[in-house]
Amino acid sequence: MITTRMRAITIGVAALALTACSTVQTPSKDDPWEGFNRTVYTFNDKVDQYALKPVAKGYVKITPQPVRDSVTNFFANIGDVYNAANNFLQLKITDGVEDIMRIVINTVFGVGGLFDVATLAKLPKHNQDFGLTLGHYGVPAGPYLVLPLFGPSTVRDGVGLVGNYFINPISYIDSTAVSWGLYGLNVVSTRANLLGASDLLEGAAIDKYSFVRNTYLQRRRYQLSDGRASGASLPDYGDGAPPPNYGEPDDGAAAPAAASGAAAAVPASGTARASTPSAASMPPAYPNGMQAAPATLEGPTGAATPESASGAALPNGASATNVPGDSMVPPTRFGYPGLLRLR
Repeated sequence: MITTRMRAITIGVAALALTACSTVQTPSKDDPWEGFNRTVYTFNDKVDQYALKPVAKGYVKITPQPVRDSVTNFFANIGDVYNAANNFLQLKITDGVEDIMRIVINTVFGVGGLFDVATLAKLPKHNQDFGLTLGHYGVPAGPYLVLPLFGPSTVRDGVGLVGNYFINPISYIDSTAVSWGLYGLNVVSTRANLLGASDLLEGAAIDKYSFVRNTYLQRRRYQLSDGRASGASLPDYGDGAPPPNYGEPDDGAAAPAAASGAAAAVPASGTARASTPSAASMPPAYPNGMQAAPATLEGPTGAATPESASGAALPNGASATNVPGDSMVPPTRFGYPGLLRLR
């Protein structure tokens, strides 16, 4: 009898677990495993809330800012090793050479990487990993995937974690205690540097899971396009609706300009006479149906002179908007924004 009840309880618990991991009713293209991902995300969030975040706050409280900066620089210098390796694997020779120069300068003049002298020397900091190397050679990202403890990823980036492990110099330290100690310090340091970002996320995001997912996928596509915003397409979540148009002119709509033969002319004698422009020279219509009628001034001989500044053509109201790049964040082992990722 007891055995039967235990089996019923076990089956019930399993059913609840499967229900929690079930797929959503309308799975999106980039996140078909959303039900499972949300369950893992909740688990990671609880681990961060009750374990990692308190430790990070204690680390900030007892550790002076200069020491924390030196720890961040130390792991950033180690990160340049596999930045260089992945840049060379992608045949980005210039970037790889710059990474090697950063390692040498920071190691020699930065006291083992505790000070970021290379950035002061105007050497750019790159951010590469094996997942981006796979994407560089055409491996598709696959569905979005939340990994336990490691956080946001994709199928391709999850496979890339193996390559990241073998490229990371910390993996080759003989002492297991030292290796795991460095991993742990890197996790705590990274989480401490992200305390402000997580507090902002708590207050601003209605659905934290969707916000983290969208941010991660967009950033990875941006990185894969080498920072070219035009080449980084936004992820598709099945909405299908374009952004609303709030009355701004289309990209191809030019502003009205003065046409050569058009307009009313004022002769030198002071009598006004109108000249009718041809259809080809008519300026484009304004949104309210009115048309531009720029004026020309005719001299005594009838020759048209350029119009004055007050009658200059109206400029195009639309202007390109530059989207600022992502903020610099301390390096993580397997990429931002996974809070528990090691670098």
